[in-house]
Amino acid sequence: MSRTRALSPQARMILAVLLDARDGWSHGYELARLAGVKSGTLYPLLIRLEAQGYLEAEWQQPLERGRPPRHAYRLTASGVQLAHANPPGQSASPASGQREATI
Repeated sequence: MSRTRALSPQARMILAVLLDARDGWSHGYELARLAGVKSGTLYPLLIRLEAQGYLEAEWQQPLERGRPPRHAYRLTASGVQLAHANPPGQSASPASGQREATI
């Protein structure tokens, strides 16, 4: 049985940045910079959010020749709901009536 817990402040910031991007795709480096989260924290959170259905992820080909493909992320409909229910700065208690994320 997996346990559930409230979202961390870092997860809330990542969700807020992705929410600000609307339907646009965001790359990890951009998310780390805008959310103020280090890559060692960012990528495990992104992986868990995607596994739980809150994010879509895809590999995008580079715009510049000689650059590697990059992983890009955006919120799903349930991710948008989660982001709205858990804005940055909100207390760590789970939102009432919302399913808790396990991150």
